[in-house]
Amino acid sequence: MNFELNEDQRLLRDTIRSFLEAEVAPHVEKFEKAEELPREILKRLWSELGLGGMVIPEEYGGIGLDAVAYCLVVEELARVWAALSITVAVHNSVGAGPIVEFGNEAQKKKYLPKLATEWIGAFSLSEPVSGSDAAALRATAVKDGAHYVLNGEKNWVTTGGFADTYIVMARTANDKQKGISAFIVEKGTTGLTLTRTEDKMGLKASETRSLVFQDCRIPAENLLAGEGMGLKIALTLLNSGRFGVAAQAVGISRAALEASLKYARERETFGKPIGQHQAVGFMLADMHTKLEASRALTYRAAWLKTAGLPFAREASMAKLFATEASTWITHKAIQIHGGYGYVRDYPVERYYRDARVTEIYEGTSEIQRLVIASSLLKEAVA
Repeated sequence: MNFELNEDQRLLRDTIRSFLEAEVAPHVEKFEKAEELPREILKRLWSELGLGGMVIPEEYGGIGLDAVAYCLVVEELARVWAALSITVAVHNSVGAGPIVEFGNEAQKKKYLPKLATEWIGAFSLSEPVSGSDAAALRATAVKDGAHYVLNGEKNWVTTGGFADTYIVMARTANDKQKGISAFIVEKGTTGLTLTRTEDKMGLKASETRSLVFQDCRIPAENLLAGEGMGLKIALTLLNSGRFGVAAQAVGISRAALEASLKYARERETFGKPIGQHQAVGFMLADMHTKLEASRALTYRAAWLKTAGLPFAREASMAKLFATEASTWITHKAIQIHGGYGYVRDYPVERYYRDARVTEIYEGTSEIQRLVIASSLLKEAVA
């Protein structure tokens, strides 16, 4: 495995970093307090940097990044603004990604150029009664001539309020594992209603909505990959989404460490900077070590995918370690800042709130441990 970035990857990272520092970072606190992520920022990321088409091939208007480059972008975004990072990541990994990997040519030509340049994609799997047990979902899709009629309720839909397309999972047969299908649903479709907006602990500027489908008629040509393929699509895309969340956690951890180092150099107690006190120095050392371990696991999983090698277990390992490490690192960042870490005048309290959910979405830490253990046991038997 080559740990060196190539010239194109370094250029991409540096370009994204420069744009974010100049155009986004100065406004983050204002937007966080307003709990708003202006669509204009996403439009600029799409049009000026091509980030709407990170996973979309060039022939459909995207930039077709490999998995390592994708993680570089997600990490840089999360370092500056986690809410922006998850919005861009969800759009790419599970908004556009299912169409890239499972869509037919007509679906690709219809949707991918718009998603690459102007539209925002969302993903809808979870329901009030089904989260980690994805196969237990209850939303239904019944074939009716040239349409499917969708009924049911969905929740935890990132960017649900201003998405232009949704990848929606619904049950087309009674079989728990093979009865789920995936559909492309456009904003404004009759029978689709946006309801509850979640008041979250963190990622305040990233909108999370619930959807209700009531006799919502979807053209049959919007079925992805055939009936019964929904669970396979979801699990396949979630594997890639997991190292994306790991990259997000790495970015948050990096921001927390950088803030802590700056504060530890400037804040003085007992006649010297607090970083020179062993108690603080040891925290910084452990934070850096966990950050580097998180990054190594994350980019290893991404490298394996880029190389066309199996990566599901490594993606779960990266997500498990990087997200739990990020919660720990941001916790220590608050500790280093003392009372100032607990108030909104300093960003570390936001880093802590944003990091916490990374252990939950795209599969909880407990689910990752199940995936890893299952893989190890199967390997041992073989």
